[in-house]
Amino acid sequence: MPDLDMSLNNVPEKVQSVHLMGICGTGMGALTGMLKEKGLEVTGSDTQVYPPMSTFLASLGIKIFQGYSPDNLNHHPDLVIVGNVIRRENEEVCGLAERKIPFVSFPQALRHLFLKGKIPLVVAGTHGKTTTASILAAILEHAGSDPGFMIGGIVKGFGRNYKLGNGPYFVIEGDEYDTAFFDKGPKFLHYQPHIAILTSVEFDHADIYRDLAEVKDAFRRFVRIIPASGALVAHTEDGIVREVIKDAPCPVIGYGEDKGLTWTLAGCLTEGEGVKVSVKKEGGFYAEFISPLIGRHNALNTLAVIAVLDRIGLSPEAIQAGLSSFQGVCRRQEVRGIKNGVTVIDDFAHHPTAVRETLLALRAAYPGRRLIAVFEPRTNSSRRKVFQDDYALSFDAADSIIVREPPGLENIPEQDRFSSRNLVEDLKTRGRTAYYFPDTDGILGFLKEHAGGGDVIAIMSNGGFDNIHEKLLAIL
Repeated sequence: MPDLDMSLNNVPEKVQSVHLMGICGTGMGALTGMLKEKGLEVTGSDTQVYPPMSTFLASLGIKIFQGYSPDNLNHHPDLVIVGNVIRRENEEVCGLAERKIPFVSFPQALRHLFLKGKIPLVVAGTHGKTTTASILAAILEHAGSDPGFMIGGIVKGFGRNYKLGNGPYFVIEGDEYDTAFFDKGPKFLHYQPHIAILTSVEFDHADIYRDLAEVKDAFRRFVRIIPASGALVAHTEDGIVREVIKDAPCPVIGYGEDKGLTWTLAGCLTEGEGVKVSVKKEGGFYAEFISPLIGRHNALNTLAVIAVLDRIGLSPEAIQAGLSSFQGVCRRQEVRGIKNGVTVIDDFAHHPTAVRETLLALRAAYPGRRLIAVFEPRTNSSRRKVFQDDYALSFDAADSIIVREPPGLENIPEQDRFSSRNLVEDLKTRGRTAYYFPDTDGILGFLKEHAGGGDVIAIMSNGGFDNIHEKLLAIL
């Protein structure tokens, strides 16, 4: 495999000033905070400078240039970090080349500046990365390990999605999305995993992967870089996962619900707002855990974390203590408010599998109550018709389904576009109660008239959805 970090050869040994192109992205904003805490001088540029990220960066005293220009580099920083939203033809990139300033991608910077001397614990997979990585970081923190972490969601116990940490471990959410315009390989290939979790492998990111075969190849490359001294904790009851990991150069620790795996989810019982999880190790009883996270999928995510923590030496008692203190992750089954008996929940689910598992978990957690699913197809994959038929099978746990017209369809070739109208018709054909709306205001008006006491409204989108959660709570 070729060296993916050749550009690191040009990085000065001592970096004192850094400029970030695309600084207002979630990951880049977190990296900015880490650079600032490391004591570096930081500037950045972006076209999307608005709250909450602009406010956060301002609180750190970061100078942000509005828009991209070669002049943004006149102070000649020691290093430029190029976000993956930046294209080769960007005029600031041209200025970067003219000034011969060393540059790296986001994952290269994380590796070069923060992972040296650490033991990387990398969580990868199509689903569950953010929640799984958050559980892992939170339990390590509670156990006194003082981990560093970089995660794609705000971990409530920390109030942020990053931490430098002085302990030996660094927890990273390993994203399979591409790295930068000059490196189209997946981000997670840069993170030097020592112990990795692989939760699942499905087709996603239709804007960069042509088919499932390409996705599987990306994960195979990830598995191959885990050292023999490390380990891979993998959801091996999944056939695609088994296919991807069959040539792993490290020990593989399987987990799931099937007998014969190293770690088995022997029981998952919803109790109020949490779950009782019964765990077996190598066929024998290991421990019973009480988790604040609802749903079978979260029980499996927790099981993967338990397997990692057991391997690095934590006791079942220490794991349970950390799990009990875990407060969750923003935008993952997050109750945004309760108004006149109506519970409004925010969730990041967008892939058909994630939508199905989220609704099944909420159905178990709120038995006997009407569950209304509100879905905005917003990702590069969900706005394409690749999942058109799959979505029709994802909402069965809901009593009523509301689907918004996808925003930004004009950026998708017409023949490739997802149709919310067709999804609603398919749901009706299957006997489901479903409604189509072209915009958010229409959804709010409908819910104001039809939502009633006891209803649970699950709003699913990977974006802000026009602040529908707060607007809905205000009008109920």
